[in-house]
Amino acid sequence: MSYTPRHLIRAPFLRGGRNADVASRNERHLLSEIHRKPGLARAELISHLDLTQQSVHRLVETLAERGLLRIGDPVPPKGRGQPSPAVFLNPDYAYTLGISINTDKAGVCLMDFAGGHDTLTIDIEGLNREPALDRIEEAVAKLTTSSGRSEDKLFGVGFAIAGYHVTGTQYNAPLPLQDWSLIELGPLLSGRFKAPVWLENGANAAAICENLMGVGRHLSHFAYLSFNYGFGGGVVMNGKLLRGAHGNAGEFSGMFDNENNYKRPALELLIRRLNENGLSITSVDRLKREFQPDWPGVADWMDEVVPNYNRMMNAICAIIDPQAIVFGGEIPRKLAEMFIARTEWFNRPRYGIARVVAKPIISEIERDASAVGAAALPFTSEFFRGS
Repeated sequence: MSYTPRHLIRAPFLRGGRNADVASRNERHLLSEIHRKPGLARAELISHLDLTQQSVHRLVETLAERGLLRIGDPVPPKGRGQPSPAVFLNPDYAYTLGISINTDKAGVCLMDFAGGHDTLTIDIEGLNREPALDRIEEAVAKLTTSSGRSEDKLFGVGFAIAGYHVTGTQYNAPLPLQDWSLIELGPLLSGRFKAPVWLENGANAAAICENLMGVGRHLSHFAYLSFNYGFGGGVVMNGKLLRGAHGNAGEFSGMFDNENNYKRPALELLIRRLNENGLSITSVDRLKREFQPDWPGVADWMDEVVPNYNRMMNAICAIIDPQAIVFGGEIPRKLAEMFIARTEWFNRPRYGIARVVAKPIISEIERDASAVGAAALPFTSEFFRGS
């Protein structure tokens, strides 16, 4: 039997019997609206949902009784009518843990049900899987203790790893993470953390975070570029993560053949070029913290990479037509600005009118977006209308 985290959800979170969901379809719709607009008046929910007033009132009451919602003070109506109570997600209902694995760092995030979160970053460079997990468990214990959360409120764990999805809960990660690759991570991690675990690749998890807390608050269609040791990405369409048939939609490195694979915007390749030019940059984290545009080797590397970068940018626009292309992952801001300045659109006007193209945007999310997105994954998977 294939691994699925839903079978491991603890009974107190379920609506009914053993095979029940945590929320019905209508409850998920209502929770999604409140998640998107905290403090929305109960009366306003009716205009956002295809439900009667009585149904909305009943759903709110039921969810409040279960502890998922908090009822606030009455909100004055925008027009005629009586004041209606504000409705909020209850942050104390449950929490999740998010873990992201990169080649040199791991991010750990604790997120409450209302989306409040705290993060830690730990060094795992050179560590195999088990010693790295030991360090991650120490960070989890630190976050849980400092937040005052009890284990019985842990709904689940979201886990994100750099690399592409293969099958089941197996991922194919970069060489420094070979010990994590091509094994069933779901059962392994569920046993380790004594909780259901939802898995995603790191770039998709970062795109989920961007969708919830970044440009997704204003835009419904965007591509997310994840500049890390390798290079990947994610796609959000109609406000939801597009995973594709095999879980690898947005795996933009797949556009490059063997020859051009070494001329793609992966930060590993830039680090290699910098070291060839006499600098000692040992990790992606150090590159992000210390990057300078005038370092020897940067200009030459950009000249080699930009033609492939421009083909990729134009392919993204031609295929998915997003409103924006977000530069995220671990790219230094100054390097992202260099790429954006050299973006060339292959836009051939017709009758004097050119196609509208995506706007390049640098992500404003400073904390580990993959860890935050991973922490959101159990909630978006089970309580809301998708990621």
